[in-house]
Amino acid sequence: MSPETVQNFIALGLGFAIAGMLSTGYQMLVARPASFHALLTGNAAAYAHVPFLVFAAPFIIVRNTVRRERFENNNPIGVALATMIAGFWSLMSGTTVIVMLRALGLV
Repeated sequence: MSPETVQNFIALGLGFAIAGMLSTGYQMLVARPASFHALLTGNAAAYAHVPFLVFAAPFIIVRNTVRRERFENNNPIGVALATMIAGFWSLMSGTTVIVMLRALGLV
């Protein structure tokens, strides 16, 4: 396995871990699960949620997919597409976290 592949797996896992940590912390603080509904308000507070949602989105996407699949019989193509979107998003956010840690000299 090449070093680039290992780095991508680490970034993928780190992206999902950060997303889960942020979403769980948000739910602990405000007593409701994180969602994309904050963007629908249209006021200035909605823009404050954008940095949070950029990193928490993979967890929210997977959670919503699992919930929807539990209550409805979705098609497997929709589940696969949501999984691929969440995985790619997690890979990109994990790569961003690694780049930030390198810039700070922590990695």
